Amino acid sequence: MSVRPSAARRTAGTVFAVVLFGTGAGACGTGVGSGSATSTTATEQTPVLTPAEAVAEAAEDSAGITSLRYRITGSVPDRGRLRGEASMATKPSAMSMELTTADQRAKGPMEVRFVGKALYFGGSALDDSALVGDKWGLDESGLAQLRGRSWLRAEPAAWGRGVVDNNTYGVLPRQIEGSPVVQSTILTGSRNPKRIGTETVDGTRTVHYRGTVTSEGLRASRDAVTGKAARKRQIDSLDHFYGLRLDKNLTMDLWIDGDGRAKQFRMRGATYTMPYATDGKPLKPGIGDPIDLTFTFLDINEPVTVRTPPAGDTVDLAALADTHVG
Repeated sequence: MSVRPSAARRTAGTVFAVVLFGTGAGACGTGVGSGSATSTTATEQTPVLTPAEAVAEAAEDSAGITSLRYRITGSVPDRGRLRGEASMATKPSAMSMELTTADQRAKGPMEVRFVGKALYFGGSALDDSALVGDKWGLDESGLAQLRGRSWLRAEPAAWGRGVVDNNTYGVLPRQIEGSPVVQSTILTGSRNPKRIGTETVDGTRTVHYRGTVTSEGLRASRDAVTGKAARKRQIDSLDHFYGLRLDKNLTMDLWIDGDGRAKQFRMRGATYTMPYATDGKPLKPGIGDPIDLTFTFLDINEPVTVRTPPAGDTVDLAALADTHVG
């Protein structure tokens, strides 16, 4: 599944690439994601639920998550190793994240916020001193707008939705544009998940499950469920699976706590790239770097507030894009 980007989105993405990396493309990187799980002996009594039932129950429970604080570690194509901590709310939709990636130029973590339909990027990570001169593609007019400000603003923006609707202007790696709550349900697409054992994750006792997920398996799960809510959940899982741009299969690990709720999950798999020609037409897909991401749920359904940065400390991306291409 591919979506042809609009000229406006490509232009805005170029400006963000200039600010973030000093070039129009991210640097490639590889690495191995790491979870915070500590293995223990799996000698407990046989669980009441089968692995498939436990995974399905955790997916159903995810519908009750209205806010979440979580941690991300691992690596993604083009951006290399990353680490982030984020807080999100669903009603109304909002998210804040501090993210560090291997390819960024900025010192310290990048700060990202989604409030309403707007994306805010910057905070202490926006180092405009590195943009002086024409090396980075911005003239003095553009630099003057950016210098001394801490935030860039872009609208319309979207995060946590489907692969078609998400628009983070290239600030977030594609693989973390989706909602981690929805991504945690992807293991329902495994035809035969296995129980690995019991482990302690971030101080919480969990049961560890693993399975191989395919688009065919997710479609079969979608077609097998009954009920409007369950079907929508499976449709969303399939959509987020497509958003990972996997070449074939996904190996997924899921750690479920004593309340039957997801505590942590890990996603690993080969990816493909979808390059575009200068005229915007998609080229033949290529082989991308592997994905290896671990998401750990730290707090669930605790109050989350995401504030809009001060207007006087913010530069509108559209104005900066006009300077960049003008």
